[in-house]
Amino acid sequence: MNPDMILIRFGEYTIKGKNRGMFEKRMLQQVKRAVASYTSVHIRQTFGRIYLELNGEPYAEIAARLKDIFGIASFSPIRKITSELEEIRRTAVEVMQSLPKQPATFKVAVKRVDKQFPHDTQELNHLVGGHVLHAFPGLKVNVREPEVELRIEIQPEGTYVFSEVVPAAGGYPYGTNGKAVLLLSGGIDSPVAGYMAMRQGLELEAIHFHSYPFTSEKAKEKVIDLVRRLSHYSGVPIKLHLVSFTEIQTALAQTEHNSLIITLMRRSMLRIATQLAEKVNALGIVSGDSLGQVASQTLSSMNVIGRTTDLPLLRPLLTMDKNEIIRIARQIDTFETSILPYEDCCTLFVPKSPSTNPNLAIAMQCEDSIVNLNEMIAEAVATTEVMKLSPEKPSVAQTTEEDHWF
Repeated sequence: MNPDMILIRFGEYTIKGKNRGMFEKRMLQQVKRAVASYTSVHIRQTFGRIYLELNGEPYAEIAARLKDIFGIASFSPIRKITSELEEIRRTAVEVMQSLPKQPATFKVAVKRVDKQFPHDTQELNHLVGGHVLHAFPGLKVNVREPEVELRIEIQPEGTYVFSEVVPAAGGYPYGTNGKAVLLLSGGIDSPVAGYMAMRQGLELEAIHFHSYPFTSEKAKEKVIDLVRRLSHYSGVPIKLHLVSFTEIQTALAQTEHNSLIITLMRRSMLRIATQLAEKVNALGIVSGDSLGQVASQTLSSMNVIGRTTDLPLLRPLLTMDKNEIIRIARQIDTFETSILPYEDCCTLFVPKSPSTNPNLAIAMQCEDSIVNLNEMIAEAVATTEVMKLSPEKPSVAQTTEEDHWF
């Protein structure tokens, strides 16, 4: 079937009451941005829905874009026809014929918004259903669990006929629930955490720590590619903050408490992330922590590490197991990039027996023993390189005072 239109249904944010108008406005902006290159598409918004009139534009290409837009719960390719009984019956048969596999059962679901239409809902169910049964002798009606639900909406402007409901990303429109920074290591977990946070309506800026020359340009390119992939889902460019961590990491590696190196590293990273978050007016820090997965992600370790910031620490993957995280990474197409064998600073200077139950007082004593640690942290923030990344466009290093925060 070549659809005339696409019906877009909104996600869970429609329960937001007074904020609903703001959510729907943002949703409309994202849909417009996604289909901007299809100049013949006409967009119309009604309460709780968006309609795209295709006017000959390719459905499959547009559908592929809609699937990844946060805030869209589902959409349907539809046929728009005149509100005449014989036209409705004929189109209903065509829609059933266009299915990739003929079902054994179906039901007709009529929504009669235009009360001027001469047949009521129950009558139209029988008139259309009987006509379809006559056209498909082996088909049966099942009103409880049909294989196909043939939907007919009688609207004032015409009648819509459709059967397919395509699930989309769901969640909240990007940026409608505030702004946070994402600690992006380059591994499997943190891009998934970013995706999950974005799905809940968070606008993100990513932070990556590198230890050049111990880490390579390939590791940096890997992280850039991951941010590009995440920007595919945001629909807008995402900023990547590249923080030089070499001096701090070297100083931490020279402390006497070798088992605390990972804890101390992550505490310094959180301090830097907190300062960067404050610079860009972000209200939270997103990480890829999954409880118990590694030494730094035991509850005891997360407690000691988290004491360094007053901002909310958001951990979307906290209770997920690794297989579930990998499944999502494959789904959002970050897995193959994440497993590229390029070291990041989190894999350097790793002790043989990292502490899983660090002591906060001892960690703080270690930090106090490092000369100029606060100054090194301030320098790392001041010299952060900022890139604005999108799926299509080349990366642009930002050199303005606003982006470098000198």
